[in-house]
Amino acid sequence: MEKSFLSNLKKYADLIIKVGLNLQPGQKLIVQHMRNDGVPIQSAPLIRLVADSAYQAGARLVDVQWRDDEITLGRFKYAPRDSFNEFPAWQAQGILDVVEDGGAMLTVSSIDPDLMEGQDPELVDQRQQAFLEHWKPISAHIGKNSMNWNLFSVPIEGWARKIFPDLPVEEQMPALWDAIFKICRVYEDDPIAAWESHLAEMKKHADHLNEKSYRKLHYTAPGTDLWLTLPEGHVWRSAGFKSQTGISFTANIPTEEVFTLPDKRYTEGTVKSARPLLYSGSVIDNFNLTFKEGKVVAFSAEQGEGTLEKLLSTDEGACMLGEVALVPNSSPISQSGLLFYNTLLDENASCHLALGSAYRFSLDGGEKLSLEEFGALGGNSSLIHSDFMIGSGDLNVDGVLENGEVEPVLRAGEWAF
Repeated sequence: MEKSFLSNLKKYADLIIKVGLNLQPGQKLIVQHMRNDGVPIQSAPLIRLVADSAYQAGARLVDVQWRDDEITLGRFKYAPRDSFNEFPAWQAQGILDVVEDGGAMLTVSSIDPDLMEGQDPELVDQRQQAFLEHWKPISAHIGKNSMNWNLFSVPIEGWARKIFPDLPVEEQMPALWDAIFKICRVYEDDPIAAWESHLAEMKKHADHLNEKSYRKLHYTAPGTDLWLTLPEGHVWRSAGFKSQTGISFTANIPTEEVFTLPDKRYTEGTVKSARPLLYSGSVIDNFNLTFKEGKVVAFSAEQGEGTLEKLLSTDEGACMLGEVALVPNSSPISQSGLLFYNTLLDENASCHLALGSAYRFSLDGGEKLSLEEFGALGGNSSLIHSDFMIGSGDLNVDGVLENGEVEPVLRAGEWAF
């Protein structure tokens, strides 16, 4: 391992622990990606440094839930066809134990986008449903910011091959590492200071939108004419959060978005995707959704239409929106010119919406509400929260004030204020 690469790897690990989690002395840390069976074993060199950084920050215990994609594929080849609704409950319980004991959670967003290609979609869906049911109590803690948590990416070979198919095999992983280091500001002399400045700038945009308190947003672009209603008491946030125990943390690295929740009941119009959506190991691309009275009433996709149908029918809330996020087209991820086939990265290149559950903290006092109370105010609940990208250099967004006055929010994909 080259000395310069190892140095940047250590900077990335420190960034995750110090800015992402702001891990506190005495906290336990769970590192996982339960949705995809755990943390890919290919990521071990970085995860070891993350664990070292965590212990140096005072972690009491660091535990990692590992996965091997070859074992995952072996299940689809050889496991009984009636076994895919089963799930290792101990994984979910282990995460829940750490969270409810005041610990922190790291989630590794790293998967080969083509891993599930050719697999039986019914089995893929059963496996996904089993995960969602076991993830539900953990998702509730995330939605209330019960703990400090962070989502970050690690290159693996299948993912690098998908993004850089024209490069020689030996150059694909270095190219993906280089891209991630750039968009995560790892190459800065002081990445932590660079992130502090970036987070402060995003907070300014969130503060401006909160001051305006728009009641509606109108999106227009080729294939998109969409109206969203924002509930009374909605709160625009950037990724700089504070847990219920008072720990400041950054939920996503990288992040370029400011976001809130729409009122699930009043979405109207049609929206066209701008980038592929990777869901449950399958790609959904070039898709359109039509909303009426908050719900998707029609849809189509050039690729993955069956997967999109499964997603939308997960439960009652899966066909309604839970998040609206604004990202300027000039974000470093967008300007990289790369399509990452990874929602964490692609959503921060583009304005996006999310089907499914809303974050409670996007509504003033939402963390203290019951699900019924949250829903009565327009907050959506679902087993899923699936972001999909709609932003481009052609997107315009207008905000409608309480008095009906219309103001530009985005023009040609850039902030208009």
